[in-house]
Amino acid sequence: MDYTIKGGNLPVVCINLNKGEAVKCEAGAMSWMDDCIRMETKGGGIGKVFGRLVSGETMMLNTYTAQQNGEIAFASSYPGSIIAREITPGQSVIAQKGAFLASFGDIEMNVFFQKRLGTGVFGGEGFIMQEFKGNGLVFFEIDGSVAEYTLQAGQKKIIDTAHLAMMDASCKMNIERIKGVKNIMFGGEGLFNTTVEGPGKVYLQTMPFNNLAARIIAMIPSSD
Repeated sequence: MDYTIKGGNLPVVCINLNKGEAVKCEAGAMSWMDDCIRMETKGGGIGKVFGRLVSGETMMLNTYTAQQNGEIAFASSYPGSIIAREITPGQSVIAQKGAFLASFGDIEMNVFFQKRLGTGVFGGEGFIMQEFKGNGLVFFEIDGSVAEYTLQAGQKKIIDTAHLAMMDASCKMNIERIKGVKNIMFGGEGLFNTTVEGPGKVYLQTMPFNNLAARIIAMIPSSD
């Protein structure tokens, strides 16, 4: 298997599969493919189906298997970026809801609940995220462009709400209340910031989809 990500801010990942190789994706995620590739839809157990629903994914997963060498493509569902992240045993990744695009290899997706209620409620990513573990490659959708940082043990990054797209499971996520009444009332940053502490990689997104949607809605003329 090899792949190419192209398309700039309207990206698509084109994956070349050898005979017998397969990729998994959400239902409806495939954009185009060669006619030598066959699809099979599976849901798994009730627990896995429910977990995908609450984490922002579709109920079912599609598996595309190449009968001969061929290409399959997955386009992003909104303007942004597609990144490929290798997953190895013992090095899982935590991602925001709806980030999963496709995977290759032995990848397990699970619901990840923030252990601290305050982190889930105020941390910008909600109480529920997704954990990816196993051995293979996962393609993720990122809102806008992506900035990647490698944090050392004890090193922290303070992040505005919703700009955290992914992080290594070795990182710790928490919230910190913004100090100072004037800062809270007039700073335009809300009450809390998300903090991520290393060691591990952190992936930040430049234009969270909810922020973009809010800007678009604000520009729509009122019907009154």
